[in-house]
Amino acid sequence: MNIYVGNLSYTMTGEDLRAMFAEFGEVEEAKIIMDNYANRSKGFGFVEMPSNSEADQAIKALNGKAIDGRNIKVNPADSGKKKKKKTSFRRR
Repeated sequence: MNIYVGNLSYTMTGEDLRAMFAEFGEVEEAKIIMDNYANRSKGFGFVEMPSNSEADQAIKALNGKAIDGRNIKVNPADSGKKKKKKTSFRRR
């Protein structure tokens, strides 16, 4: 399961994120999204866990928890499927 983690401290690393979720089970990947222009974290990341039950436990335990003085947000990530495009109003 792919998990979105938001409101992270700008000093948090991918290894810190991995360690936080490793308490709940196996972590395939933990990635902090970086701002290439400023060369720092954008304050959110993604964690991939193979077991859905372990991922659900991590989400329930970590959502809203204070980490480095910030209450993090932890949710299942969007599946990445393209959403249906809205049709725009056109004048004739």
